[in-house]
Amino acid sequence: MASSASGCVDHRARLSQEWQAVRGARRVVVKIGSNLLTGGGEGIRPEWIAARAREIVRVMADGRRVIVVTSGAVAAGRPLLKLNRPLASVQEKQAAAAAGQGVLMRHYEEAFESLGVNVAQALLTRDDVENRQRYLNARDTLKTLLELGLVPIVNENDTVMTDELKFGDNDTLSANVADLVDADLLILLSDIDGLYDSNPRLNPEARFIPLVERVTPEIESMAGGVGSLVGKGGMATKIKAARMAARSGCRMVLTNGFRENPISEVFTPFPVGTLFLGLENPLPARKRWIVNARVGRGEILLDAGASVALLQGRSLLAKGITAVLGEFARGAVVHCQAPDGQELAKGIVNYNSSDLACIAGRHSRQFEGLLGYLGAEEVIHRDNLVLIRELDAEG
Repeated sequence: MASSASGCVDHRARLSQEWQAVRGARRVVVKIGSNLLTGGGEGIRPEWIAARAREIVRVMADGRRVIVVTSGAVAAGRPLLKLNRPLASVQEKQAAAAAGQGVLMRHYEEAFESLGVNVAQALLTRDDVENRQRYLNARDTLKTLLELGLVPIVNENDTVMTDELKFGDNDTLSANVADLVDADLLILLSDIDGLYDSNPRLNPEARFIPLVERVTPEIESMAGGVGSLVGKGGMATKIKAARMAARSGCRMVLTNGFRENPISEVFTPFPVGTLFLGLENPLPARKRWIVNARVGRGEILLDAGASVALLQGRSLLAKGITAVLGEFARGAVVHCQAPDGQELAKGIVNYNSSDLACIAGRHSRQFEGLLGYLGAEEVIHRDNLVLIRELDAEG
């Protein structure tokens, strides 16, 4: 099996080969963080946006379609509030986002219009991708905009965000958008050159990793905390985005957005940043929605027999459940935990948590007597279940 992180001479040929696929990407998502937009200071840098717009239009001239996932609404709106202090509450952050969203979009509109390209704004919350119909509507809208030659500018709708509705960081949002539009490539512009085996700002001996074939616990352990004062994300969220993108078969490049031409460089023959590979056998669209877009609302603990049955491609039955943790409704997504304590699967459950607790460990012929109604034989049908352990082991 290929190693998960590659940086030695033996892997240069693999990196060169995979980079040709990167250059051939036709549908691209570019994520831009707040630290790049502000240069680490206050307010937005319109000249930086204009330079990125020129790059995007150049790569579009080769037949590519590009979506921009941008941060920056709060950063753009903060000076307009004139508080002369850090934002102190969620409400103030929402107010800054409301004030700054128009400012941010105006910069994008002016930058692209000067080049003869129109943009379209799309504000998303997690609820927009959790709900299947809204997920499909968002997908259709974004794909239509791309077909018509516009550049969608996507941001989280921070004005109405709550803990339940927010993505929390635009790295995760960008991976969801890449999944929505079946992107070939996700480019994360950051303030670091790529992935290192430790924090290069603290360790001058940190080793750069140009190619990640599979996101493993070892790769995840390399992630540090939040990297800047303006942005929300850190290396952990970028690795999470790479894992999500991989499940869709989408490659991801993490590169330094402070370079002179960070987007154009991705489409040259010379690799830049860290390339994360996609799975060779990506999930079907519905299962990608379950594993990437849906938040797990509880846990189901399984016995050994149920674990083996799931690995054999069968549905989850109540008889193999040993415990139910958390509160959730019928139709929620839950995590399925194997006896060794590791997550085995994730799926849409046919019972709420209280009813499921009543029938855990029981045969389906007992359901009516226990619940007062005859429910589904399967707790999670195999068509609504994704094997996380098997999925993350592919590489």
